[in-house]
Amino acid sequence: MYTCGMGHAGVREQAEPREQAEPREQAGLRERSKARRRAAIIRAALELFAERGYDATTIADIAAAADVAPRTVAMYFPSKQDIAMSRFSQSVDELTSALRSRGPGESGTAILDRWLRARSPEAEQDLRELSGRMFAANPELNALRTARMATVIAEGAAIIAQDTAAAPGDAGPRIAAVAAAAIVIELADIPPGDRRDRAITTAMRYLDAGLATLRPASG
Repeated sequence: MYTCGMGHAGVREQAEPREQAEPREQAGLRERSKARRRAAIIRAALELFAERGYDATTIADIAAAADVAPRTVAMYFPSKQDIAMSRFSQSVDELTSALRSRGPGESGTAILDRWLRARSPEAEQDLRELSGRMFAANPELNALRTARMATVIAEGAAIIAQDTAAAPGDAGPRIAAVAAAAIVIELADIPPGDRRDRAITTAMRYLDAGLATLRPASG
């Protein structure tokens, strides 16, 4: 009898990990479903903003195009503006994080160069082109891109000031950081490929030349 009891206990012990795994699998499915729904909302919105215009597109229009309820759109994005700027804002957050975690002796331009070249997956090329069409059709949204760069400009200016030993209050580092932000915006809509790579190389040379004028003269 004792042996039999041990056998049942063993079965229970083996079943428990499977029972614990099921909630994790269900949670994973829910997260993937949320990600797909969010991506569908973004794609539908970008297409409508590019075709109809930002002001002429409603949340209801986006919901219908994404095959979700309007309240579902509101759950993911508080406003149309948040949808329109979602991909760009995510990119800016990634760049800000990269600048904040720079290694010893690593320059701001080296970080920017690596970040620009790393964020060019071919799988996102159609979304990049769609985003470019949206901004081209709605010039008022470009001002939002500039505004969203405020944090990364401040971070970049601090790094440049440190690298160039700038005096407190010196305008040079911020001017350079603003120029770098303008470069990011300009390159944002260029699809991956040789043209983008050449543009990045040219931009980095321009920034390096400008930063050289901020450094104290040696000797």
